[in-house]
Amino acid sequence: MSDDIHYLSLIDVSGRIRRGELSSVDVTEALLDRINRLDGHFHSFISVMTQSARAQAEQADREIRSGFWRGLLHGVPLAVKDLLYTEGWPTTAGMDILKGFIPPEDATVVRRLKTAGAVLLGKLHMTEGATMDHHPTLPRPVNPWSETHWTGVSSSGSGVAPAAGLCFGALGTDTGGSIRMPSAANSLSGIKPTWGRVSRHGLIHLAESLDHIGPMARSVADAAAILQVIAGADKSDPTALSVPVPNFVEELGGGLTDVVVGVDWDFAGSGAPEALTQAVDHAVLALESLGARVREVKVPDTDALSSLILPMMMAEVAAAHADYFPGNADRYGPRLRGMVEGARQLDTLSVVRAYQARARFNGALDALFRDIDILVTPGIGMILPTWDEVEAMSDDMDLMSRTLMKFTLPFNLSGAPTLSLPGGFTPDGLPIGLQFIAKRQQEVQLVRAGHAYQSVTDFHTRHPIP
Repeated sequence: MSDDIHYLSLIDVSGRIRRGELSSVDVTEALLDRINRLDGHFHSFISVMTQSARAQAEQADREIRSGFWRGLLHGVPLAVKDLLYTEGWPTTAGMDILKGFIPPEDATVVRRLKTAGAVLLGKLHMTEGATMDHHPTLPRPVNPWSETHWTGVSSSGSGVAPAAGLCFGALGTDTGGSIRMPSAANSLSGIKPTWGRVSRHGLIHLAESLDHIGPMARSVADAAAILQVIAGADKSDPTALSVPVPNFVEELGGGLTDVVVGVDWDFAGSGAPEALTQAVDHAVLALESLGARVREVKVPDTDALSSLILPMMMAEVAAAHADYFPGNADRYGPRLRGMVEGARQLDTLSVVRAYQARARFNGALDALFRDIDILVTPGIGMILPTWDEVEAMSDDMDLMSRTLMKFTLPFNLSGAPTLSLPGGFTPDGLPIGLQFIAKRQQEVQLVRAGHAYQSVTDFHTRHPIP
């Protein structure tokens, strides 16, 4: 068995397991061993499901040998963020107040992974309640590209684990950028689907009208394979879209001659470091070389939106914590406690204005996408910051929404599908992320464009550690 099995693509390892070149048991044991050796340093897992993972791998091998193949995830080891319900296994959402909570059922997405035959390695670390800070009693995951630099939030463990070769893909969640920012920080490909494309039943919410669940992996193709399994209508979630799910994997091939790519150089470049605008320029040229037509566009104003939208987010966070706060306020970390306390002081007018601003922005964005299929932007609004730099700005959410979350938060408000993918590296070797955005329910356009881009670049094939 190859010593670097942990960096095979999900689709590659799936094919080898199906053909009998590898067994799911051997692959699972290799990753469990790697987690045991390395994750004491990286802290990506909050818990490892060793026994059940081995049992799932053994079952997968038996089924595949008998001719029963469930699909691309069958026998492949994955992991999930620790705010998704796992029946009979602790789910904490990174919060002390949920320590010891054992869900009575699986989240719909977890159940779908199991039905697809995936091997669930464990639960992944995250920030407290999916906000900006990890709880003071829990370790902070370590970015395998640079220990001093940010991992992205809140799906920090979901970013670190695939990047470090500890699983072949992960599920994260995204309220203001928490699939895309850790994907950018760890040089992964992450998909925030259309709001409602993936059921959120069994998710511990941060802000219910903004929360999305999606896949994070080392390539667009691998992320598409996971999205294929978790997407779709769900009777347990009335907000899940009752529309057919395209075959995202089958749509990966082909050219881009029917695709119109939009770029707003003022939006993408205003205040952004040169390395980020160069990455966008390189991506646009690459897509054009693949047959896409490029059009300069004007993105609806997001600067004013950022400050207006904070009351909405804070109000929804307060609603999510209404059962626990203020009775358990002393068990909260300082920033989440401060956010909930601040939300309880909001005036109704500011919240109403936020929802009105959201509606206006969404209408303007719909108009923009009448003329283009894909919008290209940087992944985050600055060169990957250090932890110290992030902590220095963490008390100013307005500043963070105009810098770190400049290119992510607006598309949580719209519910538009977005793709984060590697766009290069700084001279110091720090990952640079790109973001592709499409109109609602057009994830096919995202994965086609992203996979095509990765067919002519190699950023996604580079790894931070052996």
